[in-house]
Amino acid sequence: MNKLFILTAVASTPLLAACGKPAPIESVESLVVNPERLKELRAQCKADHATVGDAQCNAVAEATRRRFFGSGGPSYTPPASSPASPAPKE
Repeated sequence: MNKLFILTAVASTPLLAACGKPAPIESVESLVVNPERLKELRAQCKADHATVGDAQCNAVAEATRRRFFGSGGPSYTPPASSPASPAPKE
């Protein structure tokens, strides 16, 4: 009986260790270039944030922000001279 208990404990140890490992997180950059996957993960985060995890949902939020606001490239630069305004009426 004692040997059976030890054998069961040894055999189940790798299974328990695998349960504790977090799932790999998709990077923000990969989500920015893959809008379909981003849409899937946004829906999963909305439905069950706890299961998906904070790290993945934060990456989804950042990828969504980057897609909406852009890559942070050059901002708007107004023209050097303003267009000619009409002559004031007297």
